[in-house]
Amino acid sequence: MESESSYFKFYNGVVGYPLLFVLIIWFVFWIEIKFGLDFTRWGVRPRTGMGLRGVLFSPFIHSGIKHLWHNTTPLLVLSTALFYFYRNISWKVLLWITILSGLGTWLIGRTSYHIGMSGVIYALVSFLFFKGIIAKHYRLVALSLVVVFLYGSLIWGTMPTSENISWEGHLSGFIAGAFIALRFRESVPNPIKYAWEQPDYKEEDDPFMRQFDEDGNFFELPPEPTVNTEADTYTIVYHYITQDDEKIKGDNAYKDEL
Repeated sequence: MESESSYFKFYNGVVGYPLLFVLIIWFVFWIEIKFGLDFTRWGVRPRTGMGLRGVLFSPFIHSGIKHLWHNTTPLLVLSTALFYFYRNISWKVLLWITILSGLGTWLIGRTSYHIGMSGVIYALVSFLFFKGIIAKHYRLVALSLVVVFLYGSLIWGTMPTSENISWEGHLSGFIAGAFIALRFRESVPNPIKYAWEQPDYKEEDDPFMRQFDEDGNFFELPPEPTVNTEADTYTIVYHYITQDDEKIKGDNAYKDEL
């Protein structure tokens, strides 16, 4: 596993890949409108041989501008989070949730054509939520809470509330995301460990703790001696603290030159 400092880094793909996905689904929809085509038959058709092609193609096909718009923003936000927080496994996660959500729809879906990016979106919501909780990393847990805040209401979409909505695709995506989160549960950054968390840590060697006396009173350590290389002399500066903790300043401080 990588260290935390090298794990969370911005790179061009964080924005570039999500924008590419959005451009693709809008371009496919534009092709349908421009040339009067209908790609619905390339969607998932449950329990049919031809319907299996929809596992890969259905996420890019939408029934109308409203359907397309509702999927655009979540796809952009969630895929950006995926590529930033899980850059090492982002493409694997994206491929697996697409395949598993599509296969799940093919297995349990009603006899109809199931199209749209919704299954992948539900899978991303599920993955980002469960992965952060499993990882127990403070940044990833915070991401899980943000996902719940933004898209927690999507859970109702996994239930048969409307005949025109593929709740089977939503449910399949949600289950696929949770499964992939378990599958890649070890892919988390190593949190930063401070000196006092190291197994060989000794309090007496800690530069900060050395500034406290045995009674817990704070004092300043004398600065390191400076070397005058030209004159081969050492300059030592002494700082004294009175009993009322006021530092002697001005003429009361002195220097010794050796």
